[in-house]
Amino acid sequence: MPAYAWKGKNRMGEVQEGVLVSDSRDSAANTLKRNGIEVMSVNLMAGKSSKSIGKVRPKELAIFTRQFSVMIDAGLPLVQCLEILGAQQQNKGFQRIIEAVRGDVEQGLTLQAALSKHPKAFNDLYVNMVGAGESGGILDIILQRLSGYIEKAVKLTAKVKGAMTYPIAVITIAIAVVVIIMVKVIPVFSAMYDGLGSKLPFPTLVCIALSNALINYSWLIILAVALIVVGLRQYYKTMAGRLQIDALLLKIPIIGDVLRKVAVARFCRTLGTLISSGVPILEGMDITAKTAGNMVIQNAILKSKDAVEQGRNISTPLAETKVFPPMVVQMVGVGEATGALDAMLSKVADFYEDEVDNAVTNLTSLMEPVMIAMLGGIIGFIVIAMYLPIFNLANVFGKD
Repeated sequence: MPAYAWKGKNRMGEVQEGVLVSDSRDSAANTLKRNGIEVMSVNLMAGKSSKSIGKVRPKELAIFTRQFSVMIDAGLPLVQCLEILGAQQQNKGFQRIIEAVRGDVEQGLTLQAALSKHPKAFNDLYVNMVGAGESGGILDIILQRLSGYIEKAVKLTAKVKGAMTYPIAVITIAIAVVVIIMVKVIPVFSAMYDGLGSKLPFPTLVCIALSNALINYSWLIILAVALIVVGLRQYYKTMAGRLQIDALLLKIPIIGDVLRKVAVARFCRTLGTLISSGVPILEGMDITAKTAGNMVIQNAILKSKDAVEQGRNISTPLAETKVFPPMVVQMVGVGEATGALDAMLSKVADFYEDEVDNAVTNLTSLMEPVMIAMLGGIIGFIVIAMYLPIFNLANVFGKD
């Protein structure tokens, strides 16, 4: 549906403006009048629709969900909740989505059906949990669980990104320093050594050759790097490529262990939240697989889902995949046996989120000296290589 930018006065005479998604300009004006707005202008936003949205950040979604649950718990009508949330939303793209959802609900659609029209903002997990909340009459509780789930997912992602900030910064600085030395400093030494006419040591020849290549073929190097990056991204979009790269990532020492723990924590948290919200186990496993973030983990969950569909329990097929740690499998088995699978999965998720926190801290502590040593080694090699001819020349003069 098209989006309309409107301006008008409320019942207090205050001028307000916003964005409203509606079938037509007249329909938008009528909706504003029903909401007590004296319409001043309603203009079509060219090229804007409920589908043309910007990125909805998880933090924004968590805040929206938390506020939504509080309003529902306070007894406000669903349409009024969405109207208030849309009006205060700073992200204009997200605002258009909320307005579109409000319009659909006002026309008789369920909240689940209205949300499902906007998969970029509300994924399958969100839509199905809202549907379970609607059918069970516990929408406020479900929204509270959803906001808690999203907040924990954001916190987990932030931990991993925070761990990668330092090494990426060090690598970037190292590359910049080496490039500057190669482009600005090495040519000065090279010109000076050309005048001597003596044979240069091998490390010096290597540095000069790399410097000349960087200066003369920089465009080719940049093009090659760009092609490699684009090629890898395109390859990762294929099923085979994503499976191969994800499997390789899990095998990287230390980093692979962190990624596995993150995936396990996400699996347990997502499936536990879905089950506790009343989503059927098979549907929950299917949604969990889509949010795994790793093709190897996703395939393992789907294989387990197929086994459950055939009448088996969850823990046995999970163990057969050899992807999940034994502790996770045993805890899932205990949860199934006691009928408290959702609670058990939440406890496992808490444990592995703490494990991720510790692993990230250890990874940062380990990478700091390694990165410093690498940077020092590279700079040291260049300095020694460029001063070797001077040392050799000094030795010759000393013998004379």
